[in-house]
Amino acid sequence: MYNNHPYSHPAYVDSDPFQEGNYYYAAPDERQFGGMPPSAPPGQGSAGGPPTSPPPSFVPTQTQEVGAYAVDPGGIARCLFRYTYVWLRGFEQFWFYPTFVGRNSVSGYRWTGYRWVYYGIDLRQIQSFTCY
Repeated sequence: MYNNHPYSHPAYVDSDPFQEGNYYYAAPDERQFGGMPPSAPPGQGSAGGPPTSPPPSFVPTQTQEVGAYAVDPGGIARCLFRYTYVWLRGFEQFWFYPTFVGRNSVSGYRWTGYRWVYYGIDLRQIQSFTCY
């Protein structure tokens, strides 16, 4: 009677592979610029929120790590949900509270001096870190 060809359906034939919701081609988001996400990071639930108190009031001394091009995701994963001091390449440094570690990036909350803001970092940008 009717032949059902999955690739001849009008929704498939007329679809645009570069739809706005396709995150592979999306413009950079506001996480790096201090914007709050619409909800907690995927898979984190309410546990993925910022800490309820400020970070420690001291700045730790940086340990010199030699030659690493990028931070290992397994290394920084031990700092999940802990106050972490981060030194980026280019001399920027700050308190960070990581809630998610991916293959190439880490995200969580960055202390601005008076509040926590959601923030994402490429692991290649991190020169060193220490967590408490």
